[in-house]
Amino acid sequence: MAIIAMMFLFGMISFVTNLAAPIGTIWANNYSWSGMLGNMMNFLAYLFMGIPAGAMLSKIGYKKTALIAMAVGFVGLFLQWLSGEVGATTSVFTVGSDVVTLNFVIYLLGAFICGFCVCMLNTVVNPMLNLLGGGGNKGNQLVQTGGTLNSLAGTITPLVVGMLIGTITASTTVADVATLLFIAMAIFVFAFIIISFVNIPEPHMGQKSGKVEKSKYSAWSFRHTVLGVVGIFFYVGIEIGIPGEMNAWISRDSGQNCPHSWMSVREMSKPLMTGWSSSGITPSWKNWTVRRSCGW
Repeated sequence: MAIIAMMFLFGMISFVTNLAAPIGTIWANNYSWSGMLGNMMNFLAYLFMGIPAGAMLSKIGYKKTALIAMAVGFVGLFLQWLSGEVGATTSVFTVGSDVVTLNFVIYLLGAFICGFCVCMLNTVVNPMLNLLGGGGNKGNQLVQTGGTLNSLAGTITPLVVGMLIGTITASTTVADVATLLFIAMAIFVFAFIIISFVNIPEPHMGQKSGKVEKSKYSAWSFRHTVLGVVGIFFYVGIEIGIPGEMNAWISRDSGQNCPHSWMSVREMSKPLMTGWSSSGITPSWKNWTVRRSCGW
């Protein structure tokens, strides 16, 4: 059950992240500049939570970090649901000629808190699932299978949102996707209960050392670290920005001027899904070859 729960969490990482873009098309009806702000809040949270999440693993372990992440994610999703229920008539401030209402501020706060959750889960799910699999080849296969569910959730999230809201109109609100938010919150509760009863090995927690000497070098002292951060910055910007803008473009045109765009996105996702799925059932030494041949 713990492995199943962790698989769900793998999918939830991508679901929570990719939920911001389709919901952004709803807010864009009220504020033309707001389409990608939910995504921005998601990833802005990484700036504040990245290092603390790593420190949490060292101090309280995988299990407690995962439980805290799920609780935080539940709160973030609840706030996003709440933004569809309250605050629509309460003005907070103005941006140009647009009057920003309280419900949009609540939504952005929810997206920011969800970013904390996803950051912590990204830190914990890979090593935790590997530990549950006993490490080695089996652990690696479980991680690859989790990656498949992660990619699948990212692919279907905009489709499910589209099915729930249909054609976006001036009256469309976040309340129209409340069902999806409730399902996500239920998954977090389910995973929280399961993980709380499972004994998770914490090999690093038993290693108590004496006085720890502080290094005279910081992480930023190493060129490969700096270049890696810059590379990841551009990679994530491209990975999230292009699909997000494509989704907004398709939504604006209602598919009339881009009849084959959905097919193109689906076809583009097939090599990635094939690579992840195949690597999940092949020996670890073959995984890299399989994923490279499938375009990953």
